[in-house]
Amino acid sequence: MADETLDPPPDAAPSPSPSPAPETTPPPPSATPSPAALLRPRREAFEHGLLPIPKLIFPEGTLAQTLAQLKEKLAAAAPDGRVGAAALAEALQIPQEQAALALGTLATVLPADEDPAALGDGAAADVRDVLLFLYIQSYKRLVPRSAHKDSPAVADVWPSTSAFDGYLSALSPIQLVRSNSRRFMPSQADEEIHQLSYLQKHMANILTLLADSVEGEGDDSLVLTMETFEHLGFLVQFSEGTSLSQAATFFANSDPDMPAAPVPAAHVLDWMSQNITSSLEYSAERSAAKESNQQTLPDPDVTMAEANTSHLRNNTPSANPAYYRNVTFVEGFSKTSVVKHASDIKGNSIKVLNCHDSVIYILAPLKYATVYGCSDATVVLGAVGKVVKVEHCERVHVIAAAKRICIANCRECIFYLGVNHQPLILGDNHKLQVAPFNTCYPQLRDHLMQVGVDPSVNKWDQPFVLGVVDPHDSLSHPAGVSDVKAESATCLDPDLFTNFLIPSWFGDERQEPTNYNPFPLPEIYGALQSKKSSALEDIQKTIRELQLDENRKRELASALHAQFKDWLYASGNIRQLYCLQGD
Repeated sequence: MADETLDPPPDAAPSPSPSPAPETTPPPPSATPSPAALLRPRREAFEHGLLPIPKLIFPEGTLAQTLAQLKEKLAAAAPDGRVGAAALAEALQIPQEQAALALGTLATVLPADEDPAALGDGAAADVRDVLLFLYIQSYKRLVPRSAHKDSPAVADVWPSTSAFDGYLSALSPIQLVRSNSRRFMPSQADEEIHQLSYLQKHMANILTLLADSVEGEGDDSLVLTMETFEHLGFLVQFSEGTSLSQAATFFANSDPDMPAAPVPAAHVLDWMSQNITSSLEYSAERSAAKESNQQTLPDPDVTMAEANTSHLRNNTPSANPAYYRNVTFVEGFSKTSVVKHASDIKGNSIKVLNCHDSVIYILAPLKYATVYGCSDATVVLGAVGKVVKVEHCERVHVIAAAKRICIANCRECIFYLGVNHQPLILGDNHKLQVAPFNTCYPQLRDHLMQVGVDPSVNKWDQPFVLGVVDPHDSLSHPAGVSDVKAESATCLDPDLFTNFLIPSWFGDERQEPTNYNPFPLPEIYGALQSKKSSALEDIQKTIRELQLDENRKRELASALHAQFKDWLYASGNIRQLYCLQGD
């Protein structure tokens, strides 16, 4: 991780400066707090809430001042405190469809306890959430720990004429698996430290932006109400899910029937700074211990020892339970099949990372899903109520039922989609195809209802395309590179569309027929599927009606079995049968 991410925050005038803590301010956390007491960044905001729209990203030197001016504009345009797409578009001077995308993305990454009805699915948002969302657009993602683009181990597998060459980083899936460069990639712990360091640096300005002005002098002129303080939950949370106002003693004992008195912003800054510093110190101690004893300290980035597969990797350490307990990882599988049901999922998010030549079944209701660095694989995502992100994948088939999907820096992938919003496509893509959702499993309808995905609405063929350059990623945004519109996706030829049959993973439970796909097929795709089914029925009928003696029947059966076996080997599907047999 870059050294500058751990520098102490610079002085930020006219932001509230830390003052001596009053009697109501809690004492500084101990140097070695229990993991449950740690203040952590909300990964969802940083992983799924950044948009490469230039007019949403303000220079760091004028960020606080620009957003303070924007706050005044939005307050005038939205006296009820809720900002709609038209008001945001006018204030930022952007097209209304981009403003609607920003509000929809914000709704996607707000804390889980937000009322979905109040969010209006992105139709309007609280002005304080909008300001926090716009502030973190200045965040820069953590870069790999070591450059490896020109390594001899990968030079021969990613030619210079590749669509990924040039200013994009060497994060292609083939390079990751062939060069063992996963060790260079930031771990979840690295990214959390980076996010906390960013918040530490900017917290004074963030609190100034949210604070209300009252009569008084100096630090006492800026205060935060308990309601505004809770909006910081967009950015940070405690490990055990304790609300911020309950954790902070200046609000913790407030009478629920009486509004809590506002607190000076400087006191809140003291409290936030103490907790962030404590978390950073704890993370630094863990990192140092891990480096000195790699064999005994588990890496919280890997949690897949329990994966249900017939081809398990070598012993995989389990995660520290105080970390990442709401994320399940499926990582590093090759030439195998993996299935995860709802009972196998820890939390509400899943990450499928660096899997190759495999079939991954995620048959569970989720809020977030990430597919990263995979190649020559099929990934089935059952029902995702917030957003799916697919990044740096090659020759992957993704079958996903979700509210939203974001596709970035992929090549030669096919996406079979049931999505309620336009697929977002950005980055350096090459030869992407989209098609209607094409599968089903017995619990899919229930899972869709649980996460709020509407199968009657499918915008699979209406991609929303942004630019190639991602300003949040320094690897793909070097100085002097101008942006161009990303390559969009084409619709899969209906003649090539097929239904994907998910095997039955339960003893007596039978797979529903594919015509129970909850997402209705477009007419042309449905007509061709019916035509193929009719042709198959005709062949089966012809075979049944053949007047053959027993020897000829055996010869015909043997020939059909031999051809089918040849197809299984040629297509690679024989491996799935072996995996199923092993289960």
